[in-house]
Amino acid sequence: MRPFAPIFRNPHLLTIAGNYWRRNLDTARFPVSERFFQTEPGVKILVHSQQPEAPPLGDLILVHGLEGSSNAGYAQSAAQAALLAGYAVHRFNMRSCGGTEAVCGATLYHSGQTSDLLSVIRQLRIEGRGPVFLTGYSLGGNVVLKLAGELEESGQALIGGVCAVSTPIDLAACAERLGHRSNILYARRFLARLKARVSRKEQLSPGTFDLSNLDNINTIYDFDNEFTSVSFGFGTASRYYATQSAQNFLERIRVPTLVVQAKDDPLIPFRVYNHPAFERNPCLKLVAVERGGHLGFLSRHKPRFWLDELMVGWLHEIRNINVPDFVS
Repeated sequence: MRPFAPIFRNPHLLTIAGNYWRRNLDTARFPVSERFFQTEPGVKILVHSQQPEAPPLGDLILVHGLEGSSNAGYAQSAAQAALLAGYAVHRFNMRSCGGTEAVCGATLYHSGQTSDLLSVIRQLRIEGRGPVFLTGYSLGGNVVLKLAGELEESGQALIGGVCAVSTPIDLAACAERLGHRSNILYARRFLARLKARVSRKEQLSPGTFDLSNLDNINTIYDFDNEFTSVSFGFGTASRYYATQSAQNFLERIRVPTLVVQAKDDPLIPFRVYNHPAFERNPCLKLVAVERGGHLGFLSRHKPRFWLDELMVGWLHEIRNINVPDFVS
C-alpha cells in the first residue's frame, strides 16, 4: 500500500477539496445504464451502473453519504478506478436521493437503513451477478458496516467484502461533533439540504410531515429528533443513534472488511475507533492515517486519488488477483 501524503495538512482544506476536486468518469468508454430497483411496495431505488470492457471480476456497489447521491465526486472517481480494474460498478442512491423523492413513497432515508441495499444485492445475485462488494462513504459507510453485521455468517453468501470510509460508527458522538463551532459550515449545509428534502416530500405526500416547527430546527440532532426518528418509529434521535450505529454490529461481521479513517476528521472523533472489535474481529482491517479530513484523501503526488487506489488494491487482494500498477 502506498503511504498517504496529503495534498494539504489542514483537515478542513482536505475536506472541502475532497468535495469539490474535479473527477473524471469516462461515460463514453463505460456507458451508464439507469435502473430502478423495487425494494418494497411503493419504493424504488435508483442505481447507475457501468460495465468494464471485459467480463467483470465482480460487482461493486458504491453507497453515498448524507445528502449525497450517485453523482458524488468520490463515487465517480471510485467508479472510474474500479472499471479500469475490471469490476462492474453500481452507484446506489439511497431512498429519496438522486432526485427520486417521487418514487420512494412517503419515507426519508436514515443512517441504518439497510433493507434497500440488501434488496438490490439480492436482486443482483438472483440475476447471476457477483461476487458483490460494497463501499460506503460517511453515512453510507455506516449502512454497509451495519448490513454486514446484521447478516453475520449468512453475509458470506451475498457479499464478497465491505469497505467503509470516513464512517460515523457512533452516530451520537458524531452528531455532537458536528455541532461544534468549527463545523458550522458543514452543519448548515447538511441541515439546509435536509430541510429542503423534507419540504419536497411533504409537497409530494401532503400530511406526511408536520412542518410547523421546521424553521426552529437548528441542528442535525433537532432534525433527527423531529423527523427522522418519528418517520421510522425510533421515537427520539437518541434512540435512533443508539440503535442504528455501526459500532453495535462490528463484532458480528463475517466478511472481509476494510475501514479507512483519518485521525484528523473534523466530523468524526477518532476515539470512536477505539472499539474492541478492531482488535477482536479478524474480519476487520482498520487503516488509520494521520491526515485526510472527512473524505479528503487527496494525495500530494499523482495518482491523486489515493483512496481509490487503496480500494482497488484491497479488492484484488481479497479476490487473490495480482495488483497491477495503479492507473489514474
